[in-house]
Amino acid sequence: MMASTSLLELKGISRRYHQGERELVILDAAEVHLRRGETVALVAPSGAGKSTLLHLAGLLERPDDGEIFLNGRSCGDLSDDARTAIRRNDIGFVYQFHHLLPEFTALENIMLPQLIRGLSPAEAGQRAAELLDYMKIGHRSDHRPSELSGGEQQRVAIARAVANAPLLLLADEPTGNLDPETAAYVFSALEALVRQSGLTALIATHNHELAGRMDRRITIAGGKIVDM
Repeated sequence: MMASTSLLELKGISRRYHQGERELVILDAAEVHLRRGETVALVAPSGAGKSTLLHLAGLLERPDDGEIFLNGRSCGDLSDDARTAIRRNDIGFVYQFHHLLPEFTALENIMLPQLIRGLSPAEAGQRAAELLDYMKIGHRSDHRPSELSGGEQQRVAIARAVANAPLLLLADEPTGNLDPETAAYVFSALEALVRQSGLTALIATHNHELAGRMDRRITIAGGKIVDM
């Protein structure tokens, strides 16, 4: 049987929230398929459901209806422990704020997820150093987050997200806190790393110029996911 070309599939996904007696429908039987190695930009206004979609794709939330498949595996009935294992091993996350641990150096921040996965300190350190060099901040490896610029912090966060060689990278406004010049530089570094690694990536951004560099653009309209 031929393997599916889709890495991530969201089928008939619905997500609703309640505010008092009011029901907010964020996603309504929404569908999206991400092919292996494809980079997809998620462009939608604030409040449209971008973060909700990323949380569902990253198995941080469960849909009210529908099914999520990652690498051909149905994730709907998995236990919380099984979902945590998938997030740790197969999914990388990058957020608008870097969320680096302030007491650790850049190198140590990238080593931590690898150590949690079971790699030795030597293996984790080598991989972390290679990623920092690739992101052109190897010379800042022994600096703590407070000693790094915003762009450097975000590049460390990106390196940390791919440290365990995930299948899927999810990014929520990864350059939203940066000035335009720094944002363009960091986005270029992210794009190069994604393509070099062969990752499938879903990246939420308000920046249409950056989104235009992805393989495909999607948006959320009326609770549906549609191509732009």
